[in-house]
Amino acid sequence: MARVVVLGAGVSGHTAAAFLQKWLHRKDEVVVISPQPDYNWIPSNIWVGVGLMPASKVLVPLAPIYERHNILFKQARAVSLHPEGSATSPSPYVEIEWTLPARAGEREQVRYDFLLNSTGPKLNFDATPGLGPGNNSLSVCTADHAVETAAVLAEKIERMRRGERQRFLVGVGHGSCTCEGAAFEYAVNLEFELRAKGVRDKADILFVTNEYELGDFGVDGLQLKQGGFLTPSSIFTESLFVERGIDWITRAHVRQVDPGVAHIETLDGEMREEPFDLAMLLPPFSGVGLQAYDAAGGDISEKVFAPNGFLKVDANYEKIPYEKWRASDWPRTYQSPAYSNVFAAGIAFAPPHPISKPRMTADGRMISPTPPRTGMPSAMMGKAVARSIADMMQGRSKQPTATASMAETGAACVASAGANPFTGTAASITVYPIVPDYERFPEYGRDPRYTFGEIGLAGHWIKILLHHMFLYKARMRPGWSLIPE
Repeated sequence: MARVVVLGAGVSGHTAAAFLQKWLHRKDEVVVISPQPDYNWIPSNIWVGVGLMPASKVLVPLAPIYERHNILFKQARAVSLHPEGSATSPSPYVEIEWTLPARAGEREQVRYDFLLNSTGPKLNFDATPGLGPGNNSLSVCTADHAVETAAVLAEKIERMRRGERQRFLVGVGHGSCTCEGAAFEYAVNLEFELRAKGVRDKADILFVTNEYELGDFGVDGLQLKQGGFLTPSSIFTESLFVERGIDWITRAHVRQVDPGVAHIETLDGEMREEPFDLAMLLPPFSGVGLQAYDAAGGDISEKVFAPNGFLKVDANYEKIPYEKWRASDWPRTYQSPAYSNVFAAGIAFAPPHPISKPRMTADGRMISPTPPRTGMPSAMMGKAVARSIADMMQGRSKQPTATASMAETGAACVASAGANPFTGTAASITVYPIVPDYERFPEYGRDPRYTFGEIGLAGHWIKILLHHMFLYKARMRPGWSLIPE
């Protein structure tokens, strides 16, 4: 019997585990280790965060699914990797600490033949003093965060109904954040709901972002095909905000969040204070803090992980200037160069560099988006890694057999801009490839035939369909594998 261990049960990890169970022999074992008992369909946290959906609609208990499909589930967090085993045994293993209440704090060594690190990120609220739930701002990164945000929003709506004016600050809470698209989606959904509740005239909405221009989205912006013309994503996004009366600050780093006021530094060195009654600011990401050790117990974390804590894979990590970045710098198989039986997928892999042009303040502070690894590419990575591991475990190949480079694949994004079956809208955007390739597409880095955007009611219905379709797939119901990533 061979064993593959999957760390994390988010989009990439859960996808990989499902396909591994489908493709491997029955005598092989698939083990999933995740500190949370539920799968969270994170894109719909936006709707939870504006009060349109309870958390139960975006969460799926994992244990019954895995039991039904003969996948071993351990509700625990990974603490350390031991890819060379120990002094007494050469078998590689991962040390875990259980989070299941009945075994909380208990540690265990879990042996593996192949390992997929798909832990996702640490939500690094500590990077900005005062940022995050429990401090002075809110979030929609988890279902619990979104529930708290919705409750605070409901209280602010009641205040507006009593005639009080309220100021909303939405965006990213640090100069190195990713997920600008999620912040954008929350802003336009918030605006729509305030209109629906009849209190929009009592609200001011300010969007704060580290993007150089709106619509950068961490992918260096897009040239979107619309009606036979190419429109920069900056114009596409700005027009949406202007139509909805949303103000914005770009090129911004949130230095600190105090009660009711955010302290902001801009790329040109301006310092400003922005008051708020509700602030929904997303945090930067880092690795979850895994350490790696050799057989003698020596720390080899720098060999396995990048400085940000994400796992190094088959990418070009040489420090090179923006002008020399190439699409070929990006990983294709997500295999560790240090250990051939270790892979990473989704947010857990270390990107070779940003996608957007990096920009710094005069004193060296980076104010520029870091690369997004959103649902669709994360799922494609998970499936590709699962295919490679299955082929290697079953002796069909000694090397990875499947690829999912962000420089060779496209993505589709449907961002809700108001959830209503009759008056709601969504911005539908496709991009190919995700990482621009100026050698293949010299003018814009992407193929304009497959990079387009539009907004309308049809997109909202697609968003609803995707919500139900991907939760069906997450539950591994009959025919789940036929649903595309």
